[in-house]
Amino acid sequence: MKTAKQLLKKKRFIKAEMDRKFPQSLSDELWQKAETRLDGILKKYEALSGGVRTHTDHYIFPAAAIYLTLCNATTRERAYAVIENTAIEHSSEVGRKLARLMKLPGMKRFFVWVWHPMVKKLFGEDSGFRNVFYPKKKGEYRMDVTACPYCRYFTELGCPELTKIFCANDERCYGNLPGLAFRRTGTLGTGADRCDFCLKIISEKSVITDERRPV
Repeated sequence: MKTAKQLLKKKRFIKAEMDRKFPQSLSDELWQKAETRLDGILKKYEALSGGVRTHTDHYIFPAAAIYLTLCNATTRERAYAVIENTAIEHSSEVGRKLARLMKLPGMKRFFVWVWHPMVKKLFGEDSGFRNVFYPKKKGEYRMDVTACPYCRYFTELGCPELTKIFCANDERCYGNLPGLAFRRTGTLGTGADRCDFCLKIISEKSVITDERRPV
């Protein structure tokens, strides 16, 4: 298991945003306090399995530790903006990189195909998720998430509002890919009973339907 210092080293883009929003000395002090808070969170949840830790240690716990530390020094709105702004910047860059990849021959079909094994490995029950999978269709991938570690652990840590930031990351990563349609009508983080996910290769005549036939 990585230490709090090691995990926060990967979040220097958040520290850069803090440096823009706060005096340097205060930003440095808050960063150190966030590291201490993160260390406490990691110890509290040290019994979590490896699959769940992929999400908690690298995304959920660092974001919560930084956000809650900022909340003690400024308004909740200002603290939220730091996490949201960096998420927008980071996930939008991922989306731009994926968009360039989708222009390669055969990449769109491969991208849709790879979602099922990827979800099973990274977003399945071993990683703290519960899913509903739909019958496979050519050029389309559909599933729902009915339980999510982001919802669970952000709520347990007292900052459930952060969940919707991570929900919105999907829109920024997959919502503007050439030749692909990404559709979502609701998320757990915004109060829906599920996060629905549909990714489909599109043409001028193709349409995403609302059929729901779980298997």
